[in-house]
Amino acid sequence: MDTSTHILVVDDHKDIRDLLAKFLVKHGMRVTVAADAAEARRHLKAGAFDLLVLDIMMPGEDGISLCRDIRDSNSAPIIFLTAVAEDTDRIIGLELGADDYVTKPFNPRELLARIRAVIRRAQSMPPSRDTPPGERIRFGQFLFDADRRELIDGNQMVTPLSYGEHLLLAAFLHRPNVVLTRDQLLDITRGRAANLFDRSIDNQVSRLRRKIEEDPKDPKIIQTIWGGGYKFVGTVERV
Repeated sequence: MDTSTHILVVDDHKDIRDLLAKFLVKHGMRVTVAADAAEARRHLKAGAFDLLVLDIMMPGEDGISLCRDIRDSNSAPIIFLTAVAEDTDRIIGLELGADDYVTKPFNPRELLARIRAVIRRAQSMPPSRDTPPGERIRFGQFLFDADRRELIDGNQMVTPLSYGEHLLLAAFLHRPNVVLTRDQLLDITRGRAANLFDRSIDNQVSRLRRKIEEDPKDPKIIQTIWGGGYKFVGTVERV
């Protein structure tokens, strides 16, 4: 990892921004800093970044809202900085597309290690991790529109998908009738993080089942493989 690795640090505390910038530059990275969501957006429009370090608790627009907006058009890995001890914000962050989190106060060396690990995972992901532009896949009574992030049923009723649901459904549709473990689903969708995030996959599967299963309590399409993970059962057709 060298100075071609460009990190955007978004935090409203100047001392944290300056500390991280100095530390990451010392370890061979380029760093751009932003004090709030508006400044981060200006930097994102002006250049490309290999990874974003994003504070959750900021005055005005918080990091979760910014992450949600970023994920509409940008797939750069995101690591959250959070002073919140509760699991809820961490899980919400991952479901929106974050790759990892570090709890404040933190050791800069730990953050550096997580940055390197997340970037390695992102660089090692196969091209099929993201759905191709314009992809539309039919399964059962549903048509999955990747660009619009929507499901259309046989009555032309449209159901929107969250970013996490979209990634998870694409992972299943690209690998029908294959057992996927939770670890594999984490790798395929947003990358491996802490074991805590295994619950995020289960939550996403439950939400997705409510949108595509006739009876989510007795799923026929996304089946649970006890001791294994999940399997999408059915025929898929690209249209």
